[in-house]
Amino acid sequence: MAVTAQLVKELREMTGAGMMDCKKALVETDGDIGKAIEVLREKGLGKAAKKADRVAAQGLVATKVAESGDKAAIIEVNAETDFVAKNEDFVEFVQKLNELVLEGSFESVDEFEASKFDGDTTVKEELTEKIATIGENMNIRRFESLGAAGCVYASYVHGNGKIAVLVEMKTDAAASEVMELGKDVAMQVASMNPAYNTREDVDADYIAREKEIILKQALNENEQAAKPKPEEIVTKIAEGRLNKQLKEVCLQEQAFVKDSSMTVAEYINSKAKEIGKDVKVTKTVRYEVGEGIEVKEEDFAEEVAKQMS
Repeated sequence: MAVTAQLVKELREMTGAGMMDCKKALVETDGDIGKAIEVLREKGLGKAAKKADRVAAQGLVATKVAESGDKAAIIEVNAETDFVAKNEDFVEFVQKLNELVLEGSFESVDEFEASKFDGDTTVKEELTEKIATIGENMNIRRFESLGAAGCVYASYVHGNGKIAVLVEMKTDAAASEVMELGKDVAMQVASMNPAYNTREDVDADYIAREKEIILKQALNENEQAAKPKPEEIVTKIAEGRLNKQLKEVCLQEQAFVKDSSMTVAEYINSKAKEIGKDVKVTKTVRYEVGEGIEVKEEDFAEEVAKQMS
């Protein structure tokens, strides 16, 4: 029986194995898709499909900054357990993927997975191979590459790949001159997780909504107080609370973690003065492994018992 592209596609969709592996299995079995599945299973290449429904909320985040400092990339690749995240083969795989992100230009994960990994192998095929070899479901969750004109980049990775941050700086300074500054800001972002860069970046609707909520809270508290204050004073109290909240969610208004006597903006300005060149932090990207992924609570002892039975 002739091995057609459609037959290879069907086998790949059924097993999750690589395209070339599917083709070889079909050639070996003269196009018998049932026997080809058995061949893939015997070779350990048909495991990936069985693992696709497992939640992968562990894994690694990684950054890569070009030697010139004018480009940077960040990626999150998930696996099922923290054990795999520490696997040397997995770590190297994630780093290689991030290098590809840095070198290429991809609009989506699907487009990235369809690109070449090495030789004739695609990123998707290599990922499927890793799933079969390591034995856990994995997925490339997200990535981003930065390379704006006139900008240099710095990065920081915390907790052995649990949190990663990129910082974009608009400046005429060389990358080496602002690397310490960029890393310090990246550490701030990793630690404090600001929602915005500056107050100007805060959505106007968000400010209006928070202002209304905080004012109502203050008015309710005032009504229940033993000695209520005049409404204009309560309004000022509410404005003060809103300003405090905005300082907490805006990076450059936060207290600098390495020196709480100054804000992040003041720290940036002081370093720019030392360098003798303007530096403006224009963007930050922060990835934390598994953030937003819903994980079902499992009984570990029960899971081990199931594996042993």
